[in-house]
Amino acid sequence: MQQGQNRITQLFNIQYPIIQGGMIWHSGWRLASAVSNCGGLGLIGAGSMYPDILRENIKKCKQATDKPFGVNVPMLYPNIDEVIQIILEEGVKIVFTSAGNPKTYTETLQKEGLKVAHVVSSTKFAIKCEEAGVDAIVAEGFEAGGHNGRDETTTFCLIPNVKKHISKPLIAAGGIALGSQMKAAMILGADGVQIGSRFAATAEASAHENWKQKITQLQEGDTHLTLKELAPVRMVKNKFFNELEDIYITGRNKELLIASLGRARAKKGMFEGDMEEGELEIGQVSALIDEVLPVDKVFSNLLEEFRNTGNPVL
Repeated sequence: MQQGQNRITQLFNIQYPIIQGGMIWHSGWRLASAVSNCGGLGLIGAGSMYPDILRENIKKCKQATDKPFGVNVPMLYPNIDEVIQIILEEGVKIVFTSAGNPKTYTETLQKEGLKVAHVVSSTKFAIKCEEAGVDAIVAEGFEAGGHNGRDETTTFCLIPNVKKHISKPLIAAGGIALGSQMKAAMILGADGVQIGSRFAATAEASAHENWKQKITQLQEGDTHLTLKELAPVRMVKNKFFNELEDIYITGRNKELLIASLGRARAKKGMFEGDMEEGELEIGQVSALIDEVLPVDKVFSNLLEEFRNTGNPVL
């Protein structure tokens, strides 16, 4: 990738327009600081952290890097007001919000000098983000892991459509793990990319080693989007997933689904390493990930692939 500034690198004062997804149970201070030290934007994932743990991660991240980093805040989780207060008290300069109304905190954060990006899965909600005054918009396609959109629009369809309707800097997410995919997203109109799954399988990610190794073994079709009645989630097909499918077979019982999820399934799987009883959230692009790497190697691969992807002659 050529050195130089674009709208995302200028906005966040980073070297490369590469943002690490703020993934629950993966995105602690080690991962965020490593990505920032490589010239991207690391994000601490507040969704799986109690407020005191979030504060600790922010403090450690500030010690581990002098580069910009941010916090991802999924607004469907509890203690959000307390999380926002900690972010302000600790002097974080960048916040990515998701799974909620972009108007809720954008103005409050911007008044304190923070840059705010919001994650959406449709053009309709991207337009709402622009109206809310966010600084950047992340458009995430159906391929992405974890919490997802209901419309099932793929990244290659979503990015050019969102680009037609907004003027804010645009970040593409979902199905991006290679430099060639990064270039494709930017050709379609994105100013930068957000990458989750590839950074989940890194030495610095806070997830369990069992889960990291499992990611490298996944093939096409091993993930599926489910739980649309609650909040759509893309996860790996395992024993827990099959139990959810059994609930669907016997009828769309929302109460049973909630009860099944209420056993700290995501923590059990991705953080504690139970590959059968846990909820394993990852994107379709996991089929392209075949080894756990340190963050700096992921970065060098991305940049080399980006530079070496030429334009075909028609």
